[in-house]
Amino acid sequence: MPKSPRYTPDHAKSGLDAELPEIECWPNQFPGYEIVIEDPEFTSVCPKTGLPDFGVITIRYMPDKRCLELKSLKEYLHRYRNLGIFQENIVNRVLEDVVKWSRPVWAEIKGNFRPRGGISTVVVARWPRSKEKIKS
Repeated sequence: MPKSPRYTPDHAKSGLDAELPEIECWPNQFPGYEIVIEDPEFTSVCPKTGLPDFGVITIRYMPDKRCLELKSLKEYLHRYRNLGIFQENIVNRVLEDVVKWSRPVWAEIKGNFRPRGGISTVVVARWPRSKEKIKS
């Protein structure tokens, strides 16, 4: 008898289409510097089990014309608290939204998630994204 999949395509897409607030920005005054922002108390929920995930989200970027406004960024990240979404998707969604709102020279998002079941995860996504195609 074939085994049914434990994780479905719906689990994989969970949270990616969630409505999240705009990340406000303000006009940058200087060229050529790096900003590092950490959220050491980031939380979300596993879309399969409903169990909480805890981690540190680190945003590194070089602003071009806009800098991320920290209060709105905090409100944005807080919306993940009850959202069922995989850790890998969190990091990539945050990257997409940071790039969408601030249009940086470059950006890197790192999610360092605490162990659950004895396994911890670190996910890093960068923009501009690599042009390499994934081989199946």
